[in-house]
Amino acid sequence: MSSCHSNFVGEIEHTNYLSKDIGALYLSGDYSDITLIVSGQRFDVHKAILAARSQYFRALLYGGLKESTQSEIELKEPTIPAFKELLKYIYTGHISLSNQKEEVILDILGLVHQYSFIQLESAICDYLIEIHSLENVCIIFDAARLYQLENLMKVCYSFMDKDAAKIIKHKSFLQLSSCALIDLLARDSFFAVEIEIFQAVQSWIEANTGVEFDKILEQVRLNLISISHLLKIVRPTALVSSDAILDAIAANLEPKNLHLNYRGLLLTDVDIVGSCIDTEVLQGEAGHYLLDGDCVSYDLERGYTWHQINGPPDNCILIKFGNQCIINHMKMLLWDLDSRSYSYYIEVSVDKKNWVEVIDHSDYLCRSWQYIYFEPRVVLYIRIIGTNNTVNKVFHLVRFEAYFIHHSEKLSNGIIIPTRNVALMKQGACVNEGVSRSRNVLLNGDLQNYDWERGYTCHQLNSGCIQIQLGQPYMIDSMRLLLWDCDDRSYSYYIQVSSDLKNWELIVDKTKESCRSWQILRFSPPRVVVFIKIIGTNNTANGVFHCVHFECPAQENEIN
Repeated sequence: MSSCHSNFVGEIEHTNYLSKDIGALYLSGDYSDITLIVSGQRFDVHKAILAARSQYFRALLYGGLKESTQSEIELKEPTIPAFKELLKYIYTGHISLSNQKEEVILDILGLVHQYSFIQLESAICDYLIEIHSLENVCIIFDAARLYQLENLMKVCYSFMDKDAAKIIKHKSFLQLSSCALIDLLARDSFFAVEIEIFQAVQSWIEANTGVEFDKILEQVRLNLISISHLLKIVRPTALVSSDAILDAIAANLEPKNLHLNYRGLLLTDVDIVGSCIDTEVLQGEAGHYLLDGDCVSYDLERGYTWHQINGPPDNCILIKFGNQCIINHMKMLLWDLDSRSYSYYIEVSVDKKNWVEVIDHSDYLCRSWQYIYFEPRVVLYIRIIGTNNTVNKVFHLVRFEAYFIHHSEKLSNGIIIPTRNVALMKQGACVNEGVSRSRNVLLNGDLQNYDWERGYTCHQLNSGCIQIQLGQPYMIDSMRLLLWDCDDRSYSYYIQVSSDLKNWELIVDKTKESCRSWQILRFSPPRVVVFIKIIGTNNTANGVFHCVHFECPAQENEIN
């Protein structure tokens, strides 16, 4: 019986033999038709194999350049160890990186990038991601930046940001190129003590003589260095001008400076409050509840942190992170076991002197979960100030979370312009008025399960309405609702909106129309909405107005 691998449908697979036979030509010199010279060493190779495996060699050997007519070509860029490994890969499709030094691997990466071996470049990047460490991340980052390898750069950034204090003290930091160093120091997320960053830059300058360093020093944030250190450490080096030092001292002395370019830890998709053991609640009664991670076990007596509204000027809930962190998103759960609503605003600070307001909902009534987005900021302190509670004079907070996330939310003066439906119970929305067998059935997202007895919310015509409250203010320009449609009846209605329960605006008037089933409603310009009133004026079958589903903004693609 033949030992050849085959099957019974006429397909024969002998690629292993092909790979072995072509691989045997590596460095053998048999049948070679051109010689490549690298650092004086000669490699007898085969033009067809090189051209078939690389666009670079195809252009060099068959592209009409003068090299295509030569029997010998000198390649000036490669080092011999890197070139031998790449040549072996060209002939065999195999390369071993685990027994190579990082410097050789990076030389191979440079050749792979130059010769356009896309798959091999990706594989080497994956390997470097696996092996990166404090000892080698600087040279890996330099190479990734040089060849613009985005994913590898991203991994290096993240690692170096988290360990910046160690990176600047490691000997490999002195090997960074000037461009890579500038790029790294410019990042707000490269978080270390600024005077230590200055001292690391000073060491880099001493180790890289003859290099222009003015642009590097520009990335050191002198205004974050204490006056004492400016005078005793920075000034004696003569690396920074007297004017620059005076400007930094002036910034230090300014009583309210909101433009200091702070650095902070960047922890993507991590709740800083819940994950940092050093987070503290400095003000607020029963502050331990805010840090216990429990947003389920709370009632009238326990499970929340609180402060008196309209008390002393510093009355608030004050949180301190363990480290300065970059955040752009907060989530918090207001106590919501009855129908009460709250108003509040939130400020952040690094030094507890200069405060920046990131959200102001003091003019709105909010309930349950709050979703807050803002431009990324370096934060050490957060203070949450309740300004209203519709039941009493106490602000109650069950849970607070802070993140840096990549999000697509658009804002208008801090108010979210939603693209997804926010009229959902899980978003804090509720039905304040209207009759149904199950409260909030209007907002449960169920578009199918309704009949003569269940699955809808209603009110008597000429009496009352259906009123919905969103969890927080949103900028809204559309709505969608499903009128009960299990027979051929039709309805008339109108809709009003408000942000404060006091001032109502008519946005939809269907009182002179016969409407049934799905209603898609658009209005312009968009306005801030917290409360929605749907008032039925006619039903061709009886004296009750029935609504099965409500959402805003309208999600037309979900209509079945």
